Amino acid sequence: MEDAQIIALYFARDERAIKETDEKYGKICLHIANNILDNEEDSKECLNDTYLSVWNQIPPTYPQNFMAFICKIVRNLALKKIEYLYAKKRTPNAVVSLSELEMILADRCMEIAVDDEEIGIAISNFLRKEKEDVRNVFIRRYWYFDSVGDIAKRYGF
Repeated sequence: MEDAQIIALYFARDERAIKETDEKYGKICLHIANNILDNEEDSKECLNDTYLSVWNQIPPTYPQNFMAFICKIVRNLALKKIEYLYAKKRTPNAVVSLSELEMILADRCMEIAVDDEEIGIAISNFLRKEKEDVRNVFIRRYWYFDSVGDIAKRYGF
């Protein structure tokens, strides 16, 4: 089913919207949650919370890119869940990925109060200058939290 049709089901408050969302994006969402949480049960709970969040946000929100919309929700919920579960401790996948980013960020960015939007713009500007495969690897590592081994396998490195 096309994204526009699924979104229309949400606007009609038709519960089939959740089933269609799960069929189309359930695997990728579970993959994201599991890469962050490293726990199947917590990941499934996060996926269910994602569907509830999507149900509550549509309407009034009409996402232009439904896949990005739902992936952002599951990613944010998984990160909040890990923060809740482990406080200062993190799963190896999330810690390694985020610590790698710390190494490439300029030191002065940490000294100055920089909001998330500015960081997002800076990352987007950086990625626009890179080749497609570099952008894809970056996204797989720092958005989806794929392991280095999984990325190497996917791209034949």
